[in-house]
Amino acid sequence: MYQALIDDAEMETGCACSLVNLENYDGFVEKVKEDPVAGLFRFAAKTEWKGGTVTETTARGRSIVADEPEALGGRDSAADPVELLLAALTSCVSIGIATQAAKRGVQLQDFEIEIGGDIDLRGYFGLDSDVRPGYTGIEYVVRVKSEADREVIEDILRTAERTSPMLDNIRNGVPVSSRLEMA
Repeated sequence: MYQALIDDAEMETGCACSLVNLENYDGFVEKVKEDPVAGLFRFAAKTEWKGGTVTETTARGRSIVADEPEALGGRDSAADPVELLLAALTSCVSIGIATQAAKRGVQLQDFEIEIGGDIDLRGYFGLDSDVRPGYTGIEYVVRVKSEADREVIEDILRTAERTSPMLDNIRNGVPVSSRLEMA
């Protein structure tokens, strides 16, 4: 389905970025300029345990399944939560790149982001209290195919990174709280 949409957009404009609905985007930006309260959103999701190490998260009617690799006790039936964090980051940056390119009328023939992160599992296993259970570092490479000047693409990338909620959350952290309710 997505490929058909992309193919149609490329035939019409020569750029899959034309799938970005700039009319909606720009209209909402103006609304938030006029009324900053309109820009305050609460995103929410619900995760249900499905047995073993499998979970299903639902957000806005869409589902994401997660599982652990076999070595970590799972069935390896879906991406691991730490892989989903990587996917969330690159998806957010990708959306920013596509939006910024569309806003500037820059044609991108293709782009991809390859990402990786290092984790010392001693933290996850509880073997060493001095070792964090999370990533010790994340790095990614953006590969772009475009006839635009490198400086233009670099500016698009930097703008996408500067305005990425996921990149901000990872780089700067965010307060997290929890509470337990017993059924």
